Amino acid sequence: MSAPHIDPRLLRAFVTVAEELHFTRAAARLYVAQQALSRDVRRLERELGAELFVRTTRQVTLTGDGERLLPHARRALQAQDDLLAAFGQARPLLVDLNFPGFGTAHRVLRRARELAPGLELMARYESGLTGAAEQLAGGRLDASFGRYAGLGPALRGRLAHQPVRLEPMVIALPEGHPLARLEAVPLAALTGERVYAGAGNPRTREWTDLASRLFEGRGIEVAPPVPLAVGDEEFERIMAKTGYPVLAVVDFPGMRDRVMRPLVDPVPLSPVSLVWRKGLVHPGLDALRRAAAEVAAEEGWLHRPAGGWIPAMDISLMNLHN
Repeated sequence: MSAPHIDPRLLRAFVTVAEELHFTRAAARLYVAQQALSRDVRRLERELGAELFVRTTRQVTLTGDGERLLPHARRALQAQDDLLAAFGQARPLLVDLNFPGFGTAHRVLRRARELAPGLELMARYESGLTGAAEQLAGGRLDASFGRYAGLGPALRGRLAHQPVRLEPMVIALPEGHPLARLEAVPLAALTGERVYAGAGNPRTREWTDLASRLFEGRGIEVAPPVPLAVGDEEFERIMAKTGYPVLAVVDFPGMRDRVMRPLVDPVPLSPVSLVWRKGLVHPGLDALRRAAAEVAAEEGWLHRPAGGWIPAMDISLMNLHN
């Protein structure tokens, strides 16, 4: 009897459920109905003659056969993706832009779509770079943007990056705050303040680390964790309740009842890189890299102003001149 042909769609369904261990989340990632996803998994189990998952009302776990299949399925899918990419028939490239709004990542993506109109570059808005890094390394996400130096050495070893921008940082102040009347806020003026910088958010640790390095020795404190907000409206409500100034970057979306003021003396800069999994071959990634280089050159995004502040480790990893 000849060996059965395994539809790559079934393997992708299996791998996604294996990574999420949750059928609803896996279906959302694949943009399919949960019932359709369950049917695909059952069909794969029938074709292989093996049970791949143990399903209960509380959890989904891999069986021994499922554990054994997973690395083979990943290799098969990667081989198919590489083959299609080699002949210009690439799958969609999934790019995390971190937040809705017209910022650095959005401008790069828009240029990449102009450069490669025949490719599908699919955006999502879910996390900071820390939250995206494991998904990048595991092949569940293709590219993201953020502070590469803020990741741990083990993760950086599995990822590649291209410097894109040194984003000037700003402070979002309640309208009634005494510093709101200034056109620009010297860092020294924040001495004694508690400033919100995402503390407690596991997806944005690289940002909180950057703030801690900036505030160190200046008498500025990173505000303690607050309830994690979903959506701009909820974030604005929580910030209004705490009254904390919010550390942000120049393209951060505006907030109700807040004024954005540039930070000066020194001008703090947030290093942004395009980040992807080492070894990834995809024409969409090529378009993103070209777009990042073009926009950065046109806008002078990697120019470091006199006195601009960047952590030493970022300067080294981004190959910037001191």
